[in-house]
Amino acid sequence: MSLRLLYLCLGWTLILSCGSDPEVEDSPPNILFIAVDDLRPELGCYGEEHIHSPNIDRLAASGTLFWNSYCNIPVCGASRASIITGLRPTYTRFKNYFTRADEDAPGIPTLPGVLKAEGYKTISNGKILHVKEDSQADWDEIWRPKGASPRDYLNVENIALDTKEGARGYPYEIAAAADSAYNDGKITLKSIADLASLKQSGQPFFLAVGYLKPHLPFNAPGKYWDMYPPESIALPDNRARPDDVPDQALHNFGELRHYSGVPENGPLSDSLAHTLIRGYYACVSYTDALIGQLLDALEEEGLSENTIVILWGDHGWNLMEHGLWCKHCNYRTSLKAPLMIRVPGTGSGRVSREMVEFVDIYPTLLDACSIPVPGHAQGNSLMPLVRGEQVNWKSQVESVWKSGFTYTSQSHAYTEWRTETDSVLARMLFDHRTDPAENDNLMDEATAHDVIEAMLERK
Repeated sequence: MSLRLLYLCLGWTLILSCGSDPEVEDSPPNILFIAVDDLRPELGCYGEEHIHSPNIDRLAASGTLFWNSYCNIPVCGASRASIITGLRPTYTRFKNYFTRADEDAPGIPTLPGVLKAEGYKTISNGKILHVKEDSQADWDEIWRPKGASPRDYLNVENIALDTKEGARGYPYEIAAAADSAYNDGKITLKSIADLASLKQSGQPFFLAVGYLKPHLPFNAPGKYWDMYPPESIALPDNRARPDDVPDQALHNFGELRHYSGVPENGPLSDSLAHTLIRGYYACVSYTDALIGQLLDALEEEGLSENTIVILWGDHGWNLMEHGLWCKHCNYRTSLKAPLMIRVPGTGSGRVSREMVEFVDIYPTLLDACSIPVPGHAQGNSLMPLVRGEQVNWKSQVESVWKSGFTYTSQSHAYTEWRTETDSVLARMLFDHRTDPAENDNLMDEATAHDVIEAMLERK
């Protein structure tokens, strides 16, 4: 037992000896840590009426929604390692999907590691860190559905895999199946059972629940596809590949091209694009329903009043914007992702429009639990914003993908691609006030130099 918990227990013993009401116990808050793979901020709580996300929306309404939240790197393994360690990605640290925190940042205390040392029960269900064996000692339990691959979480229950070596089958599936048939349903059932046993133990907990969808393949029970009739699906207006950005801004979306029915090169047909967008939406609503089941269980177990709930998507995802699919780029569609947190006693219905980044999650959760934040942490605790305080806040956030560094402020996004000796190879600049979809590169405008100079001074 940590000294902090020992002091709390001793204090509680003294209170009981004086005949005080048990209701006043100052117990450490629990944490329900919900991660959603490839989730865009294309949700009802972010003002998007075409997406059915009532459960995520109610979580947002019960706490604080961060409107301008950005990942620090748009690839799952690296983003998760950054979040769990509180460290930013660099040229040599946290660079790809198979990143391990314990290898790239050896000796750095992870979020579950700090909490475990403070007496918390730490459980990882589903996909939290990309590699199951990563930082194992920091978890009391690591659980993934039987048959799920640590590489891509495919199994025969999800899709009929091709026999061709290296192929993954089709990128979508409409199944007449129960919610529990897919891995995310199993993750939900396991997590709900954990809540019941954790309540009985009385030990504070860090329960991390990592949902796989809407990651490819877009497989979900048919009832979620039915929410989005084919005629309701529209392709983005900016689906053409732009001609005013450097080559470094674009890619061939190789992640999608691994699947059957997807051409090896060139654009997708409009028909396939419609189906993929529809499948992505269906998977978002499927995951939303499962999150609703999890939140209901938290309430039914009587744990809501002393449990911090945080939900984040590890990065965004492109749905044909700029002719791109998947993540892996410096466009806002890959970098902007949902973040919301509910901390008991801090109010509800709050929307913060300050610039926040995922490296802020680590210090925020420790601060919310009154646990000292280790000195290595590079983010800022969001608790002043969660409490609605008027504070001076960072004016921009930083993201990186390979050699491209993006600085995003309330008004602009500037990206420059550099060599390892910091020579600038290429640049692009967007004004989000007039061009939120990032369609017009302003590098040739007369005002670009002053905007860029100011942003680089603030980095």
